Amino acid sequence: MSTEQHDADAYGQELARISHHQHEATDARFTVFQALAAVGIGHEQADDIVAKLEAGAVAGAHTWISESSPPHKSEPQYEDGWFAGVRDVASHLLRIADTTANAGRGRAASSAMLLAHLQQPHSPAPAEVPAEDPAPVPSAELDAKDVLAAAERFTWAVAAPGVRHWPDGTEFLDVALSTVRPEEREGYIERLEAFVEQHRPRLEEMLRTHGPGSRPASHGRYALIGQPETLVILERMETAPFLLRGQWEKELETVFLDDLEFAWGPRIRLSR
Repeated sequence: MSTEQHDADAYGQELARISHHQHEATDARFTVFQALAAVGIGHEQADDIVAKLEAGAVAGAHTWISESSPPHKSEPQYEDGWFAGVRDVASHLLRIADTTANAGRGRAASSAMLLAHLQQPHSPAPAEVPAEDPAPVPSAELDAKDVLAAAERFTWAVAAPGVRHWPDGTEFLDVALSTVRPEEREGYIERLEAFVEQHRPRLEEMLRTHGPGSRPASHGRYALIGQPETLVILERMETAPFLLRGQWEKELETVFLDDLEFAWGPRIRLSR
């Protein structure tokens, strides 16, 4: 095995372990929010409690890094480089701890909403959409119903109707389509189809690892993965990430977009 292959395998194992810890943390956070709600702790206070715990964990990593030492009997130049690197990493961890302590607003409320949704019995999706109940049309040039129908054709990229988290995700679709600029609307469906075909392996893997029935989704997170309208959200995430984030934060809970962004790994990550 070449050195490059060994390094790649080792890095892949590290990423797998990190992903495991992140999934475990997500499950634990959801459980903590449930427990706090059960004893009467409000959403804002619950967000503060969890944010402080997470900031404390980052601060613990800062302490561990700051107190580390170079190997015994290292050359002076090596020691200088070591300590310079430690200072850089420690400073970055401190900024993360500061941000974490003041972030996370709305997560407790979103967890409660997801829990309530999961406790509702799921009814099978109708065989076809009644003609008298069309999807909303954001503009005369771009029909949401047509866009959704195009996304539905990619059966390998979306979950079966009976197992989707949201029987009707038009509110998410509306926000995504609101970021399609007037000059982009003509031929948008064709561009969406090209985007989905281009990213087929990536979409199939995301559906397998984070879609309905997966372990990360078992507690109600990653609820958008598997939804047909999510294909539009992902296309917008790659094409107009700042506009999408701005529109989303005005109208929807950011936890849904944050989870999707984490699973997709866009070129520009806007969540913390």
